[in-house]
Amino acid sequence: MTNPYVDTLTYVYAVARHTGTAAGSRTGLRGLGGAPVVLLTGPSAAGRSAPLVLAASPVPERDFNERALKKHLEDLEWLEDTARTHNDVVQALALHTTVLPLRLATVYEDDDRARQALAAQHDTFAERIALLDAHMEYGVKIYLKPAAAPAGPGVGSDTAPTDSGTAPPVSPGKAYLRQRRAQHTAREAVYEQAQEAAATIEAVASRYASGRVRHPPQRGALTGPAENVLNDAYLVPDGRAAGFRADVEEAVRAFRDIHVEVTGPWAPYSFAMPPSQGDRPVAEQGRTP
Repeated sequence: MTNPYVDTLTYVYAVARHTGTAAGSRTGLRGLGGAPVVLLTGPSAAGRSAPLVLAASPVPERDFNERALKKHLEDLEWLEDTARTHNDVVQALALHTTVLPLRLATVYEDDDRARQALAAQHDTFAERIALLDAHMEYGVKIYLKPAAAPAGPGVGSDTAPTDSGTAPPVSPGKAYLRQRRAQHTAREAVYEQAQEAAATIEAVASRYASGRVRHPPQRGALTGPAENVLNDAYLVPDGRAAGFRADVEEAVRAFRDIHVEVTGPWAPYSFAMPPSQGDRPVAEQGRTP
């Protein structure tokens, strides 16, 4: 059906298999702005062995045209709210069927343009979904615990022994340099421990996972006072997820100066593909007159 709303675009959250459970999962599901989520089929999908659908909802054109998006994507509050709703829709679908999450702010001019894009990329999407079938994504992150200043005498009171047995005070400058060297040595030991933990995690995870993606470490407010030094995503078969989590967590217990976080299950964002360059959505290439 053509988008029934006036002055709207079609926002697409994910590609999914067209199954009865997929249809049931979107019952009552709301997307951005509280709009109902609908499933759009490609015009030539009916005769194929793996028909696919797009999970979509209408969004206001004034907020999601190319110019508005460029401005909104610099607004952290708007971005956080939009990303949360996008993820909620994808996760709700992922509980019932295999999904291929699409990028945030994938927008088409209308439902028909979205259907055409689905038809054009149907075989590519179907192949990727087959690889993701009965899998979920799990995250594994390593954090260095915040460094503490080494214990010792205060600046200006540090001493160095002499032949006479007396210990004249060391200058504040030398005391500071000694403290900095001690901090650096301790930090290097923690980094080495993190490298060893990363190798251990990779060896254990390889026994369970079908794939791995290494993301850049997170920075800033996302990590708090701890430093993130590893940010991996693993694609794990549903039947092996419990063993994956348990063995990874057990393998890193010996590493006392780092914190390892295992998250998931998530829809497989890290293993999805963006739309091809020939079928870029309107938000990326501008609206067609």
